[in-house]
Amino acid sequence: MPLMEPLYERLGGLEAVARIVFGFYDRVLRSERLAPYFADVDMRRLIDHQTSFLAAAMGGPPSYTDVHLREIHARFRIDDDAFDEMLGILGETLWSFGLKDEDVASVLSDLETRRAVIVSTAVDT
Repeated sequence: MPLMEPLYERLGGLEAVARIVFGFYDRVLRSERLAPYFADVDMRRLIDHQTSFLAAAMGGPPSYTDVHLREIHARFRIDDDAFDEMLGILGETLWSFGLKDEDVASVLSDLETRRAVIVSTAVDT
C-alpha cells in the first residue's frame, strides 16, 4: 500500500501554500484583535516566512525550530485568545480553499502543538 502524499504535495507545493497564506492574512488584517499585532511588520517578509512555516505544517520541508518560534513571537505578547482566533481564521481560510475537514484538522493540530512557544505566559511577563 503506497504512503499517502503529504498535503503540501497534494495542494501543489509552495505556490499553493503562498496563495492560502495571502488569503489568511487578508482575513487576519480585518480582525480587530489580530490586526494590531501586524501594525509595524514587513508583511511581504512575514508572508514569505509564514508560507514556509505553514508548508512545514502541511508536510513540506521543515522551517523553524520551537526555539526560533519562541524568539520571533516573544515581543508580540500573544495571548491564548489571539492564538485561538488565529487558528479559527486559519481554519476558515483552509476550508475556503477547499481543503477537506481532516486536512484542516491536521494543520490546526500541528499548529496547536506550538501554542506553548508562541503564546506568552504569565512567567514570560
